[in-house]
Amino acid sequence: MLFALAVSACGAATPRPAATGADAATVTDPFAALRPLCGKAYAGRVVVDTPKSAEDPFAGKTLVMHVRDCRADEIRIPFHVGDDRSRTWVFTAHDGALRLKHDHRHRDGSSDALTMYGGDQRGLAQAGRYEFPADAYSQAMFRKLGREVSVPNVWAIEIVPLQAAPDRFVYELARPGRLFRVEFDLTRPIPAPPPPWGG
Repeated sequence: MLFALAVSACGAATPRPAATGADAATVTDPFAALRPLCGKAYAGRVVVDTPKSAEDPFAGKTLVMHVRDCRADEIRIPFHVGDDRSRTWVFTAHDGALRLKHDHRHRDGSSDALTMYGGDQRGLAQAGRYEFPADAYSQAMFRKLGREVSVPNVWAIEIVPLQAAPDRFVYELARPGRLFRVEFDLTRPIPAPPPPWGG
């Protein structure tokens, strides 16, 4: 199962209210919420899958996220589905906000035809939730590959609670008529899985 990315503005800029608390950390360090997870792996479970696919690639599979590579300008989180190590979430910083891309690989490490889609963070994080509407690159790719249904995709992550050591990480894909959420328990790190394909 593949998940799939620009925001332009014209005219005078509208002043943005000063950020406070966790929102301020998002502006000054986009990776602030992710850095405490670096090097750790966590088990997850699907909590929402609507409508459910007849060929569900997640059914009965062990789900693991591994915050594997943390650099000054990039954090990579492989998402393993059973023995399938094709997926990696890639977070980079742009203009003080996060960008999310999906790096999909084949077993031999080569890139899938549908890869590096995602988008830029929309606005400030709200209560630990970061949203990423599909950007122009992704929308063009979806149309080219006959996946028009994915054009309105909005991905999100949630890291909660905000005020203490987080206990839950959520990955979400939403579009009209579709909602998919995976929840990871951050209170119980697990042994690191093998590297992702191509990693």
